[in-house]
Amino acid sequence: MATTPASPAPAPRAAMRLARLLPLAMLLTLAGCAGPQLATRDAEGLSMDRAIILSEARQSLGTPYRFGGTDASGLDCSGLVQRVYSRVGISVPRTSRRQFARLPPIDEARPGDLLFFDTAGGGDASHVGIYLGDGEMIHAPGRGRRVSVTSLSLDYWQERFLGAAAPAP
Repeated sequence: MATTPASPAPAPRAAMRLARLLPLAMLLTLAGCAGPQLATRDAEGLSMDRAIILSEARQSLGTPYRFGGTDASGLDCSGLVQRVYSRVGISVPRTSRRQFARLPPIDEARPGDLLFFDTAGGGDASHVGIYLGDGEMIHAPGRGRRVSVTSLSLDYWQERFLGAAAPAP
């Protein structure tokens, strides 16, 4: 009995679809990682200004959140930053959006630098915190809460990070 050589079987449709979708899936995965990455540098010594900034920020721990607040009776995130930086004679804009737009951007945050986040989902800076070092920041988190320390390793902050600025020497 003579046999004819079998022609190669066509690839199953599912495998062909997968082959077409794989590059798209890789592109979408990379696009999700395209935002700024939070990079930090903790090992260096601190300037006197930075040491005072961190000390003042720590003294604000426990202060109640108050929208528009700039004093010990209540602070919002940008009010905390403005108050702390004023203690070392550094003037910063009042709102997180203006702080982000006007302060010198940096690639790596050091303790005392500012970290900006889009927590409102509009693409603009709507939250700011002060980098403490060791992957933590001090911030005024929102209504009903108090100035506190939070870990920057939380996905919430990683996904909303916009950039960092260094108003202090």
